[in-house]
Order: sequence, then structure tokens, then C-alpha cells
Amino acid sequence: MTKDRIYAVDDARDEPFRFDESVARVFPDMLRRSIPGYAASLEAISSLAARYVTPATNCYDLGCSLGAATLAMRQGIRVPNCRLIAIDSATAMIEHCKSIFAEDDGIAAQQTPIDIVLADVREVEISNASMVVMNYTLQFIDIEFRDAMIARICDGLLPGGLFVLSEKVVDEDPNMEELLVELHYEHKRRNAYSELEISRKRAALDNVLIPESVAAHRDRLENAGFSHTAVWLRYFNFISIVAIK
Repeated sequence: MTKDRIYAVDDARDEPFRFDESVARVFPDMLRRSIPGYAASLEAISSLAARYVTPATNCYDLGCSLGAATLAMRQGIRVPNCRLIAIDSATAMIEHCKSIFAEDDGIAAQQTPIDIVLADVREVEISNASMVVMNYTLQFIDIEFRDAMIARICDGLLPGGLFVLSEKVVDEDPNMEELLVELHYEHKRRNAYSELEISRKRAALDNVLIPESVAAHRDRLENAGFSHTAVWLRYFNFISIVAIK
């Protein structure tokens, strides 16, 4: 695993965050050290796939990056004739994703093929789906497009289908928000990020990653047509929600 040193040594990164080749090379380490609870979200995705994916249906990983959630779904699927569709708009992520999938040649790979698609998730048709995952993806989509995105996901899911939404959020209580942000920064410090790296990464993500409250996400899911929603994981200001159509 290549260590993330982007904001420690590369002065050219004093610009908005983007999913380019330099990020793709260090992305697993970046996620591990930056997002508390990330490994737990992948474990849950695998368990949920075992429970909710039905035969001869599609499963989508929207904003797949390097395909960790895709592989978690594939490991969990227990039924035949399913297809996984991994979608991302970043060319560097897709190219690395292809290499990672090529190395995954176990029984699960033989049973459940993966289609890798370079595209904007807002423009991809979702159909015959029993499970859809957006693992820290919606936060990078402009807020004005989020209602339509979630509505399309709900429309493309079969009755009883499952949607997993993981996001960074803001707390509605400013005092608690301040505490949660500081706890997140302390998490980064404990994972060997310097104050300079934390500060530069925060500046790079400003106006690129736009978080919302838990209530805003749950209202959007309900308005889109999901019958049941629950926050199953919260770690500081990072959450994962499950929604059932």
C-alpha cells in the first residue's frame, strides 16, 4: 500500500481536490487513515449483499473509485446470475480499478462478473437492481442534483431492494459539529497526518465535498420513495445509512 504523502510534499496540490493519478495511487491508504469506520462499512456491504441481493439482478457501485465496495458486494452475493456495475467518472480510478479486479480471480469472481463503466453516475441508467451502493460519493455531487440522483436510484431498485449511502455529514448543533470535526482531525493526527497535511487537505476539499445533515439525507430518501431508512453506523461525522424500497 503506497502511503499518502500528497499534501506533505507536493506544493502543486494547493488547488481543489480531484481524483487524478496521484490520488489513485495512494487512495487505499488515504481512505484508511482519513475515514473512521471505513472498513466497517465494507464489512456491512458484504453482509447486506448476502441478505438482499436476489438472483438475476443488477448491483451498482456508484462512484466506485478503486472498487472496494464492488468487491465487498461480490464477496457477499450468494445467488446466481447477478451482475455488478462499477461506475466512476475519474479515468485514473477506473484504470486502477481494472487492475485490481483482474487480480480478483476467486470463485466469487467466476460467479459474479463486473462491468466497469467510465461515466458520470448522474447519467447512468439504473435498472433491475436489488442493491445499490454510494460509498462517500453523493457528497461530491452538487446539491441541486442530489434529489434527482436518489430518486433515480429508488426508481431503478426492485421492490425490497437495498440502497447503502455512506457520507460525511454536518451536525445540526454547532457545538457538537465543532467537537466532531476536532475528533476527526485527532483521528488523522493519530494516523500520522501532520497539521500541514490536515490543513491543506481541508482547503482542497472546500466547495468540492459538500456535506449535509443526517436529517437532510433521510428526508431525501423518504421523498424519493424509500419505505424504511436507518443510520446503522456513525463514527464522528461519518455515517452509513441503509434504505429499503
